[in-house]
Amino acid sequence: MTLETLSEQSCFGGIQGVYRHLSRETGTPMRFAAFTPPQAKHGKVPVFWFLAGLTCTEDNFTVKAGAQRVAAELGLMLVAPDTSPRGDGVPGDPDNGYDFGLGAGFYLNATQSPWAQHYRMYSYIVDELPDVIAGFPADMTRQGISGHSMGGHGALTIALKTTGRFKSVSAFAPIVAPTQGPWGEKAFSRYLGSVDAGLAYDATALVRQGRRVADVLIDQGDADKFLDGQLKPQLFATACAQAGIPCTLRMQPGYDHSYFFIATFIEDHLRWHAQRLSA
Repeated sequence: MTLETLSEQSCFGGIQGVYRHLSRETGTPMRFAAFTPPQAKHGKVPVFWFLAGLTCTEDNFTVKAGAQRVAAELGLMLVAPDTSPRGDGVPGDPDNGYDFGLGAGFYLNATQSPWAQHYRMYSYIVDELPDVIAGFPADMTRQGISGHSMGGHGALTIALKTTGRFKSVSAFAPIVAPTQGPWGEKAFSRYLGSVDAGLAYDATALVRQGRRVADVLIDQGDADKFLDGQLKPQLFATACAQAGIPCTLRMQPGYDHSYFFIATFIEDHLRWHAQRLSA
């Protein structure tokens, strides 16, 4: 595997880079961003994964969240993958919508034609990209994962499905029960052939099936226009309470679904993860 450096800039004593490689899972070139903190000059550092939401690329979190300053203080490596395969021959949404296809991989492995060939974001994030990140000064025994919206869905489901890999998990306005909302219903019926098949990628359903994580932090804006129709965080919080999983759901007054919301609370999340990754 050849890793191509697209850019690297000095940032808070570390390096903010963007990289590209040919993915065996998606069959396409894949980009990701990685911030390596200054502590990595002296040894391996914990890894904080951030999965972005619908329409996003690796740039959204990297440019808009303002996470590098605190990550440099805490000695955390930040990894931000793209949200879907891209390129010639990669099918998108036949209806030209924003919530399916390019930029909307939903962190699953598609089983239906024509998407099954390339839309394998679950295996890309879980099985392939970690091998790439292990080539950086990354301590792969200390990993945390977070994400926003569709990426929050990805963070929760990946943490629940890979028991023990992630020492910490959090999310911003995650889609916690996608089989019960329009975004998930559209994605699962096309990528997987049915909404019911999507239960394997539904965080609330996974908790009810017996999947576990140590604890969860979720921030949700109460002015988010997607709150009631798409996100429904209380469903996940209730499932966690019934399963005995500590889940801190913070409803933030006046905040919407934007990166201004994420930028406001990213420091809280990074410090929360760093505490759990310090052991």
